[in-house]
Amino acid sequence: MKLESHGIQTNLPPGWEGRITVRRKPEAVPGDDGGAAPSARVFSPEHHVSAGGVTAIGDATEQILPVVHLGNFPLPGDRGDFGSGAVDVMTDLDVLLVLAEYGPECAGTALFSHQGIPTRLTPNMFSASALQRTLPGQAGCQVWFTAEDRAFCLYAVLGRQSNARRVLPAAVETLADTRIQPR
Repeated sequence: MKLESHGIQTNLPPGWEGRITVRRKPEAVPGDDGGAAPSARVFSPEHHVSAGGVTAIGDATEQILPVVHLGNFPLPGDRGDFGSGAVDVMTDLDVLLVLAEYGPECAGTALFSHQGIPTRLTPNMFSASALQRTLPGQAGCQVWFTAEDRAFCLYAVLGRQSNARRVLPAAVETLADTRIQPR
């Protein structure tokens, strides 16, 4: 199955699911903080926006960029950028790939110096300490890279670290079939 959006495309192997999404940008709606000091700002129940423009889903001034979620299991509709929600339903033979884009000012910097989508994932790259949230048996890895002058983080999660040799070939194949176009 071909998946394409926001200048990112991939071909998913049979049994894989994927989404390319962009979060809804928070709207800056002035909240009624009654003149409270900045440290005492309260979120408006109606709009969930503080007087400073910070909402429960982000800052109204932030740049919203694409996030790609690819997995060999059914992806839940409610997922965080780095897979929260999805990692909770993973089984031992599941793998989740996240490609999160960062701003253009990051492209080519030291952290994002790796060029091209990483396609050489090996079992020794994965560790429980690389997870956003540690779940029993799971392991993750992060690789920061630049492709077509766009900065990304690849965040990969294994349902069970001991199954890395079984699930990584399909993950690597999926990454190899992924293309990023210039903006």
